[in-house]
Amino acid sequence: MLERLSLRQRLLLFFAALALGGVAAIAGGLWVSFLRMGDPEVASGFILAGAAAGLGLLGVVTWVWRLFDENVGRALDRIAAGLRAQAHAEGAGAFDPGPARYLGDLGPAAAAVSGTLAATRSALDAAVERETGRLQSEKGRLEALLSDVPAGVLLCSASHQLVFYNGPATDLLGAGAAPGLDRKVFDSLRAAPLAHAYERLVASGEADAVSDLMVATVDGARVLSGRMRLLDSAGGKPGYVLTLRDVTTDLAVHAGRDRLLEEIFDRIRRPAANLQTVIGVATEDGGGLGEGGPGGGGALGAAMLQEVGALASTVRELGERYDAARGAWTVLPMTRAADLVDGLGARVEAQGQALVSRAADLILRCDGFEIVALLAGLVRRLAERGDAADFRLEIAEEGAGALLSLDWTGLPLSIGMLEGWLAEPVDPAAEVTGRAVLATHATECWPEAGTAAGAAGRPAIRLPIRDARHAARNIKPITRQVVYDFDLLFRPRAAAALAETPLETLTYVVFDSETTGLLPDQGDEICQIAGLRLVNGRRVAGEVFDMLVNPGRPIPARATEVHGISDAMVVDAPGVVEAVTRFHKFAEDAVLIAHNAPFDMAFLKRREVEIGRAFDNPVLDTVLLSAVVYGQTEVHSLDALSHRLGITIPEEARHTAIGDTIATAEAFLKLLPMLKGKGLVTFGDLLAEVRKHGRLLKDLNA
Repeated sequence: MLERLSLRQRLLLFFAALALGGVAAIAGGLWVSFLRMGDPEVASGFILAGAAAGLGLLGVVTWVWRLFDENVGRALDRIAAGLRAQAHAEGAGAFDPGPARYLGDLGPAAAAVSGTLAATRSALDAAVERETGRLQSEKGRLEALLSDVPAGVLLCSASHQLVFYNGPATDLLGAGAAPGLDRKVFDSLRAAPLAHAYERLVASGEADAVSDLMVATVDGARVLSGRMRLLDSAGGKPGYVLTLRDVTTDLAVHAGRDRLLEEIFDRIRRPAANLQTVIGVATEDGGGLGEGGPGGGGALGAAMLQEVGALASTVRELGERYDAARGAWTVLPMTRAADLVDGLGARVEAQGQALVSRAADLILRCDGFEIVALLAGLVRRLAERGDAADFRLEIAEEGAGALLSLDWTGLPLSIGMLEGWLAEPVDPAAEVTGRAVLATHATECWPEAGTAAGAAGRPAIRLPIRDARHAARNIKPITRQVVYDFDLLFRPRAAAALAETPLETLTYVVFDSETTGLLPDQGDEICQIAGLRLVNGRRVAGEVFDMLVNPGRPIPARATEVHGISDAMVVDAPGVVEAVTRFHKFAEDAVLIAHNAPFDMAFLKRREVEIGRAFDNPVLDTVLLSAVVYGQTEVHSLDALSHRLGITIPEEARHTAIGDTIATAEAFLKLLPMLKGKGLVTFGDLLAEVRKHGRLLKDLNA
């Protein structure tokens, strides 16, 4: 029983026992003296003396207990909390021996232990940093490579929890909100195709088996082509790697091509049938189609001419539409014009010719390899003809695209000869023809006799590229993070109750909100909300929620003075219902953490009916966690807690939702090992201890 009591409670019991024992001793002594005197008349005097002595003793003991509690009990609690912070919370700041000023050499001894521990830890950290420097460098290079992989890559555990995702995967699955570690991949992708593919691979028993699949995002906005491959497992069910590519546009393009072909056949079929009917009637009437012919041949002739004209017009229109659309049916990369002319120059030089080139600062939508092969083949054939030299290539902007002009000194090229060359492979080692290259790019090329501006008197071949844009002058870096925690891959998904779950294995969302006031029941609303995710005891880079919110009411000037958010800043921000809905999705299946959580939760819970979802997440409050570690008598504001734990909150970030959220998260991560050091290992252990300090929140929000 005594082991469950705190040190100060034990001291209180000790002094209470001392006081009671003293009072009992006084009463016993007076009683024995009274009996020996044997005079009943002095009984009242003995009682009065005993009461006075007892009250005096109780007063002295109480006074000594208060001094002892303040200078010994509380001091020992503070020394213990400080030592625990030094032992478990890395970077908690210097140890303060001040509370132990009345405890003799305990304060200096504790400071010496703390200093030695800090020095040892610093030396160990330096050694570890030196030894792991190379690994960190290699890790950084690997992350950079993975982040630049053009396909979306996901790594999932056997229970379909996300363990890894790269930047392109965020783009594919995000739809406004990035995926989250330790969350179901089914939150972003439809479950059936993934589950079926996984079951097929597991049932096959093949280590290197892969399964191609097609899956849509949950909102149906995108259709993705994917490939699933199982990971090696150590006896249990394996995880898997999923690579994804967006084929939504490809499907739309194919559907458009099918619709165009269907329209072509439909629109040609009708006039062709009409023309066949007219010819049949003319044949039955004796074949006269001229003016005054048998059976009214003049009218039939006119009808035939009309149908033939309609058919020709239809074929011409559909052909133009086909030419305009077929370029979209092939996904072409973007190629810088400077790279294209450089590649062509090297290819022509390897053939034994020379080429002078000039290119505008453009980026062309084309297959650079095919265009270089086509132009190099034309240069080679012109040179082999024996009457062409001094080759030049110019790439210039033309409308929405670009014009490639290959000119030379010598005789012009005939259309017939060019057509013959285009029908042949562009390179002896390749099978693709020049005509196929042009078809892929939905373009044509033609010879000219030398009247183009800038090349007067020089014959040329013109080749337009349909789509081009100016190259960006200032290249802005694109940040593409890879987010991962491979420990999740091997962490068993226990079916144990939340109370039995170890604290370090839970997923947390730390959050904070800024509001128009302190009274949600009287109309005050959220004007900013922020949150971040903690998985496996660390912050997950990139998984951050930070949103300004339009509260639907004016923000009072006194509130703006605190958090700096004005009406002008939120005029175009999402409304409260949308913001709370999106935050609910972000915090799904996580334990919520806040500083003075009842205040922030009140603003969220009052919107549950409107969003159709309940905030039934377990909630932890860092005010109470601080009380568990440091005791109720300490100050537990966020500033005080941050100061004790060595956390710096920049002045510009204080009283902003994201700034306070980061500070609260750092405080929780430092408190977590300290709580474990107190024997609070599971969520149930912590919850039972936290409940002892619940009145702190009542006093704080009173």
